[in-house]
Amino acid sequence: MRTVLTVLGWLLLLQGVAGLGNALLGLWPWAGRLLVAHHVGFLDGHEVFAAIVIGVLGFVLLAVAHSVGRTEEGG
Repeated sequence: MRTVLTVLGWLLLLQGVAGLGNALLGLWPWAGRLLVAHHVGFLDGHEVFAAIVIGVLGFVLLAVAHSVGRTEEGG
C-alpha cells in the first residue's frame, strides 16, 4: 500500500509542478500533451489552479504514504 501511495504521490506532484511551470512560464510547449490539466475539459482557463491542487494532492499522498509506512513498521 505504501508503494502505491508513494508512486501516485510523486506522479501527482510531478504533474502539478510541471503544469504550474508550463502555465506560468511556458517552458515546455510540447508538455501540453502530457499534462492532466490540459486534457480535462472543464479545467480550460483554470490550469494554474488545477496544477496547484494536483501538486498539493501529490504532497498529501506522499505524507499519507509516510504515515502508513510508520504505522506498518510499528513505530
